Amino acid sequence: MIPADTLGRFTSALPFFLSFTLVPLLWTGALLGGWWIVLTPLCTWYLFSAIDVLVGLNKENADPQTGEEHLGWYKALTQVWVPVQMVTLFGLITYVSGAAHLGGLERLGIFFGVGVMSGTVGIVYAHELMHQKTARERWLGDILMAMVLYSHFRSEHLLVHHRYVGTPRDAVTARYNEGFHRFYPRVLRESLLSSFQAEKDMLARRGRSWRDRSNPFWRYWGLQLAMLALAFSLGGWVGLGLFVVQAGVAIWQLEVVNYVEHYGLTRKHLGDGKYEHVLPRHSWNAAHRATNWLMINLQRHSDHHYKPDRRFPLLQTYSEQEAPQLPFGYPLMGLSAMVPPLWRRVMNPKVRAWRKRYYPEIEDWSDYNKGRTPLPR
Repeated sequence: MIPADTLGRFTSALPFFLSFTLVPLLWTGALLGGWWIVLTPLCTWYLFSAIDVLVGLNKENADPQTGEEHLGWYKALTQVWVPVQMVTLFGLITYVSGAAHLGGLERLGIFFGVGVMSGTVGIVYAHELMHQKTARERWLGDILMAMVLYSHFRSEHLLVHHRYVGTPRDAVTARYNEGFHRFYPRVLRESLLSSFQAEKDMLARRGRSWRDRSNPFWRYWGLQLAMLALAFSLGGWVGLGLFVVQAGVAIWQLEVVNYVEHYGLTRKHLGDGKYEHVLPRHSWNAAHRATNWLMINLQRHSDHHYKPDRRFPLLQTYSEQEAPQLPFGYPLMGLSAMVPPLWRRVMNPKVRAWRKRYYPEIEDWSDYNKGRTPLPR
């Protein structure tokens, strides 16, 4: 176990700051054009995965009782990223929109890379921030999500996903044998509707209409409109289009990760709309060191569901006997999800083995596979 004093050193937090290297890579692509524009996705998807192979797995755990006073560097990381991403995003919109040396495809390629950054890093950091208790951190999380036009993710994630993961009510839990290209349009539609409904229902329990000013959707819509207006003011219609491109790429990155995290892992229906509690077995984990630096331990996903507000350096890793493990980190697994036959070849045997191990008493999985078990109460 890593002692609190060791964890609190800057040298311990430093590897997580590697995500900041994506910023100069993006600017290099914008300044030089050509094949330089592929640096950011190549680094994000392949370089960190290659480093995983070199440095191996990290199965060490920090002391979960470590106090906030030892976590200053880690809290600074996620909060400083917000202005860094904002300056990078809107600075590139200003520059690329008027750069005569860049063609149309180069501009799209650069903002594909921006979307990789704002999805792989920005949304993951927003996820960390939205789970915290301080209003400041939640606001910063909302600003990051507004930069990718996906603000409702906070309501969907906190009010729906964490409560109903592994049941038919959670759109984000990918069903067994459901390819990503079928999952993606379903989750886009259902998560928006379920997030709004969750906020509406919560307001109704307090005797208020969804139009009440306390509905966070007003904040979501206001922030997103402000981001769109800023993009247009800096880059005109071209800048607005590039902003939308990076937002689309970022949303795709998020939902690829969502797809990987819980694919085929369903909670047992106990009857009468009741389901077993969420357990470590209901998330796919990866102990790969470098991709956990990049994604601030998001791959320690079982512990995140056990303790959602636990800060990322304190998330615990589980053994293969306690929770299912992936053969590679989330970035490579996400790429394999783009090829459904390859994904099924790798993951379906793992899901079947998981079912046999934890639920040998269930012989017919057809209702679970199709999301036809009763909705949870």
